[in-house]
Amino acid sequence: MRKSILFLLLCLAGVHAAWAEVIGKEVSYKGGGVTMKGYLAYDSKARGKQPAVLVVHEWWGHNEYARNRARMLAELGYTALAVDMYGNDKQAQHPDDAGKFAGEVRANRDLARARFEAAMKLVKQQKTVDPTRIAAIGYCFGGSVVLDMARQGLPLVAVASFHGGLSTDVPAEAGKVKARVMVFTGADDPMAPPAQVEAFKAEMDKAGASYKVVSYPGVKHSFTNPDADEYGKKFNMPLAYNAAADKSSWADATKFLAEAFAAK
Repeated sequence: MRKSILFLLLCLAGVHAAWAEVIGKEVSYKGGGVTMKGYLAYDSKARGKQPAVLVVHEWWGHNEYARNRARMLAELGYTALAVDMYGNDKQAQHPDDAGKFAGEVRANRDLARARFEAAMKLVKQQKTVDPTRIAAIGYCFGGSVVLDMARQGLPLVAVASFHGGLSTDVPAEAGKVKARVMVFTGADDPMAPPAQVEAFKAEMDKAGASYKVVSYPGVKHSFTNPDADEYGKKFNMPLAYNAAADKSSWADATKFLAEAFAAK
């Protein structure tokens, strides 16, 4: 029965994208001591309450890349919120600043959770949203964030990490992870080396989590971002866009979300 529902949802998603009328708007919300500047995307033609997906940005901060992913999710029928984990729409133009901004959030787990929960609260209040079906996806820094929210047991249906860091100082406890977990990583990503990937798998196994890891041979960090090549050359970093991995991971992620929501 679930397979039939999933098949129907995937078919409807393809049809939905063709006639969707996506609205995107900037939104402000407070949490963790600051005002966050997010971006809400939804289909104005949708009827009834639908699942919602939070999109957490790369370490550069809330930018057009995260907003575009939110719009892509809205085309599939979801309400999507590109969140702002740094506050006040703060963005980095150099890796030094990006590392500083991301490090400040990573160093304060309670602060990160407060800001993420503020985004959850906002999206649950939307008239288009079923508050019992919330998922989250994240890229790079954002991938680490959504995985940590899953580790803490937040009531998320699913989380998906794209080229995110997988290590943690606070491993998930047994039975704590409520969300289904999907990880997409590059086999040649020095920021998530094989040993880190294996340690993550062992952590999830020990916690009894429902998870899957997809590793792409020859693929480096930030493989879903078309600007990765430019950033890599400009700042001498091991970043590289990979169109095949980008396309494959997005297709698998949309199927993963549809399946998770169908099972809820």
